[in-house]
Amino acid sequence: MASDIHMPGPVCLIENTNTQLVVNPEALKILSAITQPVVVVAIVGLYRTGKSYLMNKLAGQQKGFSLGSTVQSHTKGIWMWCVPHPKKPNYTLVLLDTEGLGDVEKGDNQNDSWIFALAILLSSTFVYNSMGTINQQAMDQLQLVFKNQYVTELTDKIRAKSSPDANEVEDSADFVSFFPDFVWTLRDFPLDLEVDGQPISADEYLQNSLKLKQGTSPKDKNFNLPRLCIRKFFPKKKCFIFHQPTDWRKLRLLETMHDDQLDPEFVQQTADFCSYIFSKSKVKTLSGGIQVNGPRLETLVLTYVDAISSGDLPCMENAVLALAQIENSAAVQKAMTHYDQQMAQKVQLPTETLQELLDLHMASEKEAIEVFTKNSFKDVDQLFQKELADQLAIRRDHFCNENMKASSDRCSALLKEIFHSLEEDIKQGVYSIPGGYHLLMQTMNELKKKYFQEPRKGIQSEEVLHAYLSSKESVIDAILHTDQTLTEKEKEIEVQRVVAESAEAAAKMLEEMQKENQQMMEVKEKSFQEHLKQLTEKGEKERAQLMAEHERALSLKLQEQTMLLKEGFQDESRQLQREIKDLKYKMERRNSCILI
Repeated sequence: MASDIHMPGPVCLIENTNTQLVVNPEALKILSAITQPVVVVAIVGLYRTGKSYLMNKLAGQQKGFSLGSTVQSHTKGIWMWCVPHPKKPNYTLVLLDTEGLGDVEKGDNQNDSWIFALAILLSSTFVYNSMGTINQQAMDQLQLVFKNQYVTELTDKIRAKSSPDANEVEDSADFVSFFPDFVWTLRDFPLDLEVDGQPISADEYLQNSLKLKQGTSPKDKNFNLPRLCIRKFFPKKKCFIFHQPTDWRKLRLLETMHDDQLDPEFVQQTADFCSYIFSKSKVKTLSGGIQVNGPRLETLVLTYVDAISSGDLPCMENAVLALAQIENSAAVQKAMTHYDQQMAQKVQLPTETLQELLDLHMASEKEAIEVFTKNSFKDVDQLFQKELADQLAIRRDHFCNENMKASSDRCSALLKEIFHSLEEDIKQGVYSIPGGYHLLMQTMNELKKKYFQEPRKGIQSEEVLHAYLSSKESVIDAILHTDQTLTEKEKEIEVQRVVAESAEAAAKMLEEMQKENQQMMEVKEKSFQEHLKQLTEKGEKERAQLMAEHERALSLKLQEQTMLLKEGFQDESRQLQREIKDLKYKMERRNSCILI
């Protein structure tokens, strides 16, 4: 599915039925057809807070995601709407609308936490939608997601690594690398954005609201925990406020109302929000700079939901490795398909020499490795590259065997055609006369010359000819010994000459065989070096990408530490300093590794 994506409306991606999360095959089929990189925007929040209205606006439609008009939650599970990106022609915008958190009809909030976690894991921009101002009540609402525990428990719902090192605890740096940008949307905002009589921006309002409170009492900790979570885990934060769109009695008609029927400020605020999402939301990217397209997003959905259904924690590392298994296997097949296509176009068997075939093989092999390198990632221990190398070696040997067979068949057919008249003359006794031996030798030399003049006989030319002449030795020897014009001495000399020629031909074939063996050894070495070269180049790029990610995480940590120091939170700053020290150690260790 390219830029002409046509989804008339959203479909359910993950159904939430009887406390079970189930992936919808219809939605997966849609994702599997999207080859473009995807920008994934997910929205969460308490039910009946107007999330779906904003998502419809992002889709460029008045209707689509169900708004509902009563206190009953409408969206169950996670709904998806894929539309062409309005500002990026080569990208697809994937909108995820989640069921309202804290729905009293559910009774159990366990699924709230999984919906919340999935929205974070799948999105590149995460929108948290709430009513009113950012106050302690707004923060406390986040407890609904985690069974009356604070948002910091999010790290107990998501893993960055499948098995962290014994001496290495997962910290915010592990999560910053894949957590989405955070956007807080405040609906029906009742206040003026001012502090001490001075106007402030919505972002400054959010920043002020995330300031921590001095103190160590349980009340202070409860106040600080959700704020610390947002500050530490989300790499980029943004805030939008919205005034009430219309009179509350008309809200149930919101999806049928045009902009000129709504509050002008609300219309402008909505436009500003959409403009920001369209221009600033990034492509969904995995660790190592791996851009996500439709099929990759499909795999992530399946991997995370399968983990939750089996009682495990959804783990980014496991999801990436599962994705890598699928794509690396496909990359091997793509590479081999490309190799076969190139060889089919270039090779005409038999080749005149082995080196000609090997040169064509090496050129096609190089391109095949490039195809694999382009389409593969996270090839742990280079297992798939080794598989590719093994398959290419099998193909090479197959072509060599086919080349020998084609040469042998071609030469045998030529000999049969060229020497057919000679064999008939021998049967008719043409050479069983005095002087017949010299006449036979003259004829054979002429026929051999004709044979050698034939093109594209291939690498079996000498061997097949030698085998053919060897099969005629008894007939030739009989004609030699019955030729009455030759003396015994001449016959003896002729026998010695024939033996010498045969030995010379055998030596020549042995030399050619040794040469071909040497060529095969050289091509195997060149193949190894080409794999190593491309693997090293890819490793360097991946290392540079990971270093950039670590640098980004380090920069965010340093910014957060500076803010904590300014706010006077020495203990939290020291904890962050330990994390910074650990991150720097990881960076130095990775920088010293040779990724081959």
